[in-house]
Amino acid sequence: RSSKLNSKGESREMSGENKKEEFRKYLERSGVIDALTKVLVALYEEPEKPANALDFIKQYLGAPTSGDVETMRAEKEELVKKNEEMTKQLEEATKKLESLSAGADD
Repeated sequence: RSSKLNSKGESREMSGENKKEEFRKYLERSGVIDALTKVLVALYEEPEKPANALDFIKQYLGAPTSGDVETMRAEKEELVKKNEEMTKQLEEATKKLESLSAGADD
């Protein structure tokens, strides 16, 4: 069986191994391996395993969970409505002020 070589004279298998090693080093340098290890240890040490392990991992890493997202959407809708109401009140108050100001100028 002959091993095919790439442009650098390395076998394809060796090139693939180099890519994996470089990727592993990248993950290590960027702190990904450490963060994943910590979150998995925390999950392992959790006395009562959460129903949704993925939400536990997201929460541990600081990402919003699916429940958080729904809560934020509802809060956003409420704030948009309140903003519309307050904008309308401001427009009405501005018109009233302008009419009072115009009446005082007469």
